Amino acid sequence: MCASASTAVYPTFTSYVRARGPVLQRTARSLTSNPCDAEDLLQTALTKTYLAWERIEDHRALDGYVRRALVNTRTSQWRKRKVEEFPYEELPERESAAAPDPAEQQALRDAMWRAVRRLPDRQRAMVVLRYYEDLTEVQTAELLGVSVGTVKSAVSRALGKLREDPELACAA
Repeated sequence: MCASASTAVYPTFTSYVRARGPVLQRTARSLTSNPCDAEDLLQTALTKTYLAWERIEDHRALDGYVRRALVNTRTSQWRKRKVEEFPYEELPERESAAAPDPAEQQALRDAMWRAVRRLPDRQRAMVVLRYYEDLTEVQTAELLGVSVGTVKSAVSRALGKLREDPELACAA
């Protein structure tokens, strides 16, 4: 009985995680300051969801269930966190470089995507394949059915256009 019950539950749970994993990962990421902690948080919440899978009556409301598990798990982590303070006679030196502002980083990424979208279709495809999909020049050429030299020259021209883009000059 146990084997058939877990066999019936597992594919449904797996398909749910495959379909909704990226959205749930973003939710977990918004609750933590560290991507690795977000992955751990999501895994814990999904484990709790899996264990309660048969008890969940409305599977259309699974996102809400998992989000609640994420928030509850994160709240438990905050409560368990130890904050240790040690008095020192001297103050520690300040870090020389301030951490980059996440809002500024996001604005730069958004400006970059807008600039990439303004490239001609062929150049945009090559830049995306080379730098966002991390393909080699040879792989990009094979995928697009062009020569490696064409990829090199088109990417070079595209990067030149991106360097000259006024929106990126202001964002940097």
